Amino acid sequence: MSPLSARPFCSQLPRPRAGLDWRALHAHRGGARGEAFYFDCLEYGHALWQRGLAARALLCLDRAFGADLRGDEAVLQEWPLPYGAMKWLVAQTPPDVFVGNPRVHFQHYADRMNEPRRDQRRWRAWACWALVRGARPEFPADLRHKVVEPTTDEIAVALVRHGHAGEADLWRAVLTS
Repeated sequence: MSPLSARPFCSQLPRPRAGLDWRALHAHRGGARGEAFYFDCLEYGHALWQRGLAARALLCLDRAFGADLRGDEAVLQEWPLPYGAMKWLVAQTPPDVFVGNPRVHFQHYADRMNEPRRDQRRWRAWACWALVRGARPEFPADLRHKVVEPTTDEIAVALVRHGHAGEADLWRAVLTS
Protein backbone atom coordinates (compact mmCIF):
# COMPACT_ATOMS: atom_id res chain seq x y z
CA MET A 1 0.00 0.00 0.00
CA SER A 2 0.97 3.64 0.18
CA PRO A 3 3.75 4.88 2.45
CA LEU A 4 2.96 6.05 5.98
CA SER A 5 3.00 9.70 4.94
CA ALA A 6 0.50 9.21 2.09
CA ARG A 7 -2.49 10.62 4.00
CA PRO A 8 -2.60 13.62 6.31
CA PHE A 9 -2.19 12.82 9.97
CA CYS A 10 -5.19 13.29 12.22
CA SER A 11 -4.21 15.44 15.20
CA GLN A 12 -6.92 13.78 17.27
CA LEU A 13 -5.26 10.37 17.07
CA PRO A 14 -1.86 9.16 18.30
CA ARG A 15 0.81 8.99 15.61
CA PRO A 16 1.17 5.33 14.69
CA ARG A 17 4.42 3.50 15.25
CA ALA A 18 6.15 2.31 12.10
CA GLY A 19 5.21 -1.22 11.10
CA LEU A 20 2.04 -1.36 13.19
CA ASP A 21 -0.24 -4.16 12.00
CA TRP A 22 -3.13 -6.40 13.03
CA ARG A 23 -1.13 -7.86 15.90
CA ALA A 24 -1.69 -4.63 17.86
CA LEU A 25 -5.32 -5.60 18.43
CA HIS A 26 -4.82 -9.35 18.28
CA ALA A 27 -2.76 -9.06 21.47
CA HIS A 28 -5.99 -8.17 23.34
CA ARG A 29 -7.93 -11.17 22.10
CA GLY A 30 -9.66 -12.85 25.02
CA GLY A 31 -8.22 -10.32 27.46
CA ALA A 32 -9.11 -7.02 29.05
CA ARG A 33 -10.48 -4.32 26.78
CA GLY A 34 -9.41 -1.34 28.90
CA GLU A 35 -6.93 1.50 28.46
CA ALA A 36 -4.31 -0.40 26.46
CA PHE A 37 -6.94 -1.77 24.08
CA TYR A 38 -8.44 1.70 23.65
CA PHE A 39 -5.08 3.28 22.83
CA ASP A 40 -4.16 0.45 20.46
CA CYS A 41 -7.47 0.87 18.60
CA LEU A 42 -6.77 4.58 18.14
CA GLU A 43 -3.19 4.03 17.04
CA TYR A 44 -3.94 1.15 14.70
CA GLY A 45 -6.92 3.03 13.25
CA HIS A 46 -4.59 5.90 12.46
CA ALA A 47 -2.10 3.50 10.85
CA LEU A 48 -4.88 2.07 8.67
CA TRP A 49 -5.93 5.59 7.67
CA GLN A 50 -2.34 6.38 6.73
CA ARG A 51 -2.32 3.31 4.48
CA GLY A 52 -5.45 4.50 2.66
CA LEU A 53 -7.76 1.99 4.37
CA ALA A 54 -10.44 4.44 5.50
CA ALA A 55 -13.24 1.92 6.08
CA ARG A 56 -11.03 -0.27 8.26
CA ALA A 57 -9.78 2.81 10.13
CA LEU A 58 -13.37 3.76 11.01
CA LEU A 59 -14.03 0.24 12.24
CA CYS A 60 -10.98 0.52 14.52
CA LEU A 61 -12.34 3.72 16.01
CA ASP A 62 -15.66 1.94 16.38
CA ARG A 63 -13.86 -0.68 18.47
CA ALA A 64 -12.26 2.06 20.59
CA PHE A 65 -15.75 3.30 21.50
CA GLY A 66 -16.45 -0.19 22.83
CA ALA A 67 -13.47 -0.26 25.20
CA ASP A 68 -14.34 -0.93 28.82
CA LEU A 69 -13.49 2.44 30.33
CA ARG A 70 -15.01 4.30 33.31
CA GLY A 71 -14.19 7.76 31.96
CA ASP A 72 -11.47 8.76 34.41
CA GLU A 73 -8.60 6.84 32.81
CA ALA A 74 -5.39 8.73 32.03
CA VAL A 75 -5.54 7.74 28.35
CA LEU A 76 -8.80 9.68 27.97
CA GLN A 77 -7.12 12.87 29.20
CA GLU A 78 -4.72 12.78 26.27
CA TRP A 79 -6.95 10.96 23.77
CA PRO A 80 -10.65 11.67 24.43
CA LEU A 81 -13.32 9.45 22.94
CA PRO A 82 -12.71 9.71 19.19
CA TYR A 83 -15.81 11.62 18.11
CA GLY A 84 -13.63 14.33 16.58
CA ALA A 85 -11.37 11.81 14.87
CA MET A 86 -14.39 9.93 13.50
CA LYS A 87 -15.84 13.09 11.99
CA TRP A 88 -12.46 14.14 10.63
CA LEU A 89 -11.74 10.79 8.97
CA VAL A 90 -15.19 10.66 7.38
CA ALA A 91 -14.87 14.23 6.10
CA GLN A 92 -11.29 13.77 4.86
CA THR A 93 -11.75 10.50 3.00
CA PRO A 94 -10.93 11.16 -0.67
CA PRO A 95 -13.49 10.08 -3.27
CA ASP A 96 -11.16 7.39 -4.64
CA VAL A 97 -10.74 5.69 -1.22
CA PHE A 98 -13.26 3.06 -0.15
CA VAL A 99 -15.14 4.02 3.00
CA GLY A 100 -18.42 2.21 2.38
CA ASN A 101 -21.44 3.99 3.79
CA PRO A 102 -20.67 4.82 7.43
CA ARG A 103 -24.15 6.27 7.89
CA VAL A 104 -25.72 2.90 7.15
CA HIS A 105 -23.06 1.11 9.21
CA PHE A 106 -23.87 3.13 12.33
CA GLN A 107 -27.63 2.94 11.68
CA HIS A 108 -27.47 -0.86 11.60
CA TYR A 109 -24.91 -1.11 14.41
CA ALA A 110 -26.97 1.05 16.78
CA ASP A 111 -30.15 -0.88 16.09
CA ARG A 112 -28.55 -4.32 16.54
CA MET A 113 -26.25 -3.72 19.50
CA ASN A 114 -25.50 -6.54 21.92
CA GLU A 115 -23.93 -6.62 25.38
CA PRO A 116 -21.61 -5.70 27.03
CA ARG A 117 -22.65 -2.11 27.88
CA ARG A 118 -25.35 -2.27 25.23
CA ASP A 119 -26.96 1.10 25.91
CA GLN A 120 -23.67 2.97 26.13
CA ARG A 121 -22.35 1.47 22.89
CA ARG A 122 -25.72 1.87 21.15
CA TRP A 123 -25.91 5.58 21.85
CA ARG A 124 -22.30 6.09 20.85
CA ALA A 125 -23.16 4.47 17.52
CA TRP A 126 -26.09 6.85 17.10
CA ALA A 127 -23.77 9.74 18.01
CA CYS A 128 -21.35 8.66 15.26
CA TRP A 129 -24.28 8.27 12.86
CA ALA A 130 -25.20 11.91 13.51
CA LEU A 131 -21.59 12.99 12.94
CA VAL A 132 -21.51 11.18 9.60
CA ARG A 133 -24.79 12.77 8.54
CA GLY A 134 -23.30 16.19 9.24
CA ALA A 135 -19.88 15.55 7.70
CA ARG A 136 -21.07 13.71 4.59
CA PRO A 137 -24.79 14.39 4.01
CA GLU A 138 -24.60 12.68 0.61
CA PHE A 139 -24.47 9.25 2.27
CA PRO A 140 -28.02 7.87 2.08
CA ALA A 141 -29.84 6.05 4.85
CA ASP A 142 -30.87 2.42 4.40
CA LEU A 143 -34.57 2.90 3.69
CA ARG A 144 -35.19 -0.84 3.90
CA HIS A 145 -33.99 -0.90 7.50
CA LYS A 146 -37.00 0.20 9.50
CA VAL A 147 -35.65 2.04 12.51
CA VAL A 148 -36.61 5.23 14.31
CA GLU A 149 -33.70 7.61 13.90
CA PRO A 150 -33.13 9.65 17.07
CA THR A 151 -32.83 13.41 17.22
CA THR A 152 -29.60 15.03 18.33
CA ASP A 153 -31.30 16.00 21.59
CA GLU A 154 -32.26 12.37 22.23
CA ILE A 155 -28.69 11.28 21.52
CA ALA A 156 -27.29 13.91 23.91
CA VAL A 157 -29.68 12.89 26.71
CA ALA A 158 -28.78 9.22 26.23
CA LEU A 159 -25.04 10.01 26.28
CA VAL A 160 -25.52 11.88 29.57
CA ARG A 161 -27.35 8.87 30.97
CA HIS A 162 -25.15 6.06 29.60
CA GLY A 163 -21.84 7.68 28.71
CA HIS A 164 -18.92 9.12 30.63
CA ALA A 165 -19.10 12.41 32.50
CA GLY A 166 -18.83 15.18 29.90
CA GLU A 167 -19.25 12.83 26.94
CA ALA A 168 -22.42 14.49 25.66
CA ASP A 169 -20.69 17.88 25.75
CA LEU A 170 -17.68 16.49 23.89
CA TRP A 171 -19.93 14.99 21.21
CA ARG A 172 -22.03 18.17 20.84
CA ALA A 173 -18.88 20.27 20.46
CA VAL A 174 -17.70 18.00 17.65
CA LEU A 175 -21.14 17.89 16.05
CA THR A 176 -21.37 21.69 15.88
CA SER A 177 -17.75 22.32 14.85
